[in-house]
Amino acid sequence: MRSEDVLAATGTGIWRWDHSAGSVILDATSAELLGLPARPTRAVESTLRSCFHVVDFVELSGIVTLALAEGQIAEALLRVVDSSGAVRRTVRARIRPYSEGTASQATAGPFSLIGTLSQVPDPSQGQTQITGDWRRSREAFLLDAGRALAEARSTDEVLRVASGLSMPGFTPSGLAVFGVDGDRLTLVGLHGHDHGPDLPITEIPLDTAYPAADVVRSGRAVYLSSPEDYQRRYPLTWPLAKAFGRRAWAFLPLVVAGRTTGAWMASFEHPTPFTPDERAVLTTVARMLAQALSRAYLHESEREFTDGLQRTMRPTRYPDIKNMTVAGRYVPTGGGLQVGGDWYDVIPLPSGRTALVIGDVQGHDVRAAGVMSQLRIALRAYAAEGHRPEAVLARASRFLAGMASPVEQGPEDEPADERFATCLYIEADPLLGTLDIARAGHLDPAVRLPDGTLLVRPTAGGLPLGIAPGGDRHSPGNGDYPTTRLVLEPGETLMLCTDGLVETGGHDVETGWSRIREVFRAQAAEQSADDGGRPDLDGLADALVQAVHGPTSHHNRGPLADRREDDIALLLVRRDDGRAAPLTARRTVLTVSQADAGRVAAARHQLQEMLYDWAAGAHDSPGESELMPGVEGAAESVGDAAANAVDGAVLMLSEMLTNVLVHTDGDALMVAEVTGEPGTRVLRVEVSDQSDELPHRRDPGELASSGRGLVLMDLLAGSWGVDPRGEGKVIWFEMREDSPAPVWE
Repeated sequence: MRSEDVLAATGTGIWRWDHSAGSVILDATSAELLGLPARPTRAVESTLRSCFHVVDFVELSGIVTLALAEGQIAEALLRVVDSSGAVRRTVRARIRPYSEGTASQATAGPFSLIGTLSQVPDPSQGQTQITGDWRRSREAFLLDAGRALAEARSTDEVLRVASGLSMPGFTPSGLAVFGVDGDRLTLVGLHGHDHGPDLPITEIPLDTAYPAADVVRSGRAVYLSSPEDYQRRYPLTWPLAKAFGRRAWAFLPLVVAGRTTGAWMASFEHPTPFTPDERAVLTTVARMLAQALSRAYLHESEREFTDGLQRTMRPTRYPDIKNMTVAGRYVPTGGGLQVGGDWYDVIPLPSGRTALVIGDVQGHDVRAAGVMSQLRIALRAYAAEGHRPEAVLARASRFLAGMASPVEQGPEDEPADERFATCLYIEADPLLGTLDIARAGHLDPAVRLPDGTLLVRPTAGGLPLGIAPGGDRHSPGNGDYPTTRLVLEPGETLMLCTDGLVETGGHDVETGWSRIREVFRAQAAEQSADDGGRPDLDGLADALVQAVHGPTSHHNRGPLADRREDDIALLLVRRDDGRAAPLTARRTVLTVSQADAGRVAAARHQLQEMLYDWAAGAHDSPGESELMPGVEGAAESVGDAAANAVDGAVLMLSEMLTNVLVHTDGDALMVAEVTGEPGTRVLRVEVSDQSDELPHRRDPGELASSGRGLVLMDLLAGSWGVDPRGEGKVIWFEMREDSPAPVWE
């Protein structure tokens, strides 16, 4: 016997409620039990709501919550009502969470339920006694309506919620919302009325003899219980209303803070007497609707203000830069107007170069946004005057400190709103690829190599803007912002960002950069060799933001906007000069001066970042350890050997740089390059200086503190040497990825 025959014989129907799609699927039996035509039906949720008694539907919502929480079958007895609110029958509903492939697995978020419906012979078995207490139903309906309207965030959403409300005993078949624009009445939204492309009423003068206009002028509701009543009271506009085929109308004022802001029309398919209880329900709904629309208007106005503010404070378009491509993103923190103190800018300079700026003013409020806007304008002005990067930041620091000077403060008992800002200012030469960088307490820039490797470039820096040396904000001192010069090679991408991209989601600086590196590596794996190492900057910018906040866009939409921890400003600049950079090459250059020996540590860190995957391709995939005994142990040995090789390279580099700083009077220049295919790559590291004195081997002795540099080179390097070059020399070493690595005892 077929299951369909059994269900038909017992009068049992099957239904499915897909909350994510907002629809309910009913077979013919279920549709008939709910008072709908006896045929398979797909209906919206509001139709399902209107089929049940309002009290029982509220109870059904609680049962659904229980079913989702426990993942078990839940059961309820529900009263089915007709369009007038009269109870027709009681049905037994059995429901269970449902997902594709597994009918017993509940899904998170929007739910999906499947179950059965069958009629209960004796209505007295219902969970809620059928008493016909209309006032009790009214209270339950108003609670449900108030909750739904309170959650609506836009005008369209408010209208959708209002159109889906099923009032106890009488349900409107259409609604319209009117607003006031000066001396005219405008149509805000319309639901449940069939109309062509041209509506009969979209905008009319307030002195028109029309019910909605009358309501706005007087502030009192107008009830028209029949077509004859409408025609008698408003003969001039009756032909417009007649076209929609309704039989009763209620026009109620929308009042917010004692001011009438518009009118709400509810229309009915049958003549309605509008009893005192019915008018009370309509009046209460109108008040809730007015409040919901007011909140939606405010939210939309704030959004429009925010978008306009952001457009005026950030570049609307990037200048054309020869040989360079630019992409930027700004994502504000959640809450309020969603504006903050982060910004980026791209400024054409009189010299033909381009200034790249990114900064972060302390705070996430409107005050921070205002300070940021003034500071951005000041930076553009100083840059346009042709000042060098260090001079631009020094002047900007004095400008910001002056904004909170005692002359500009409020009363003595009101504390000054002193703000500081971090900033990274770069003067870029698009033809040569040189970057002159001045940094004021900001994150260092990073460079994406053509194969997706990300290197954080250490730069010299000074105090944040607005803080003078010695801690006196109002000191006239210029501050100290040393300049670092880097070269952006063809195919490389420069990344500037604020700390919101790095230190959110529980990450510190180290783990935050690791998260960003994973995005760059994944993006590099997706691009083909034909791209010549040139990433899609817009796609890369979106991927970086998504790694922090989940799927979103630079238009800052979506529910996640209310839970962001910090603003994000991001600027990507790629150098393109027509030459395709090899995807397998990595190269970094770093100068270590006598006055800044601390950059030896930065050089070591750069080399470690370059060799993050050294020997990663020298062993089989992780899955082979399950098929071949001993492979897992071998993989661990290979990993240890790779770590030893990297440590050996870092140690040799440290020795080479230290020897230059100790035994010469000049600076050291490091050049490190990785070439070849993974598994057989070659690392070459060169350190050059301007001294003609060549290193020589010494026997350091057991207690000596120096003299072991060349001994280490012999032990650790695959090959090494010293080459005279004009004024000075170059000491170098090479290591192959497929060569045995040193084993540390």
